[in-house]
Amino acid sequence: MINLDERYHSYLDGSKKMRIDGIDEQVQAYGWHCDGNDIKGHYVTTENYKLFYNMDGLFTKMVALRELSPVS
Repeated sequence: MINLDERYHSYLDGSKKMRIDGIDEQVQAYGWHCDGNDIKGHYVTTENYKLFYNMDGLFTKMVALRELSPVS
């Protein structure tokens, strides 16, 4: 299993950024995502996007945060 802290923790203080479509994005959060039964991979949340990766660490999709429904 991928060690998410080892991979992303250094991005949380803002000194390192992820470059998405030529724009530097600060990482705000990361964690595991599941389908309700099994862990399917991990996610990384930046200022404007939520990036999804599979269990092998390969990028699967990117969703703009403005497209995600707010939690009430």
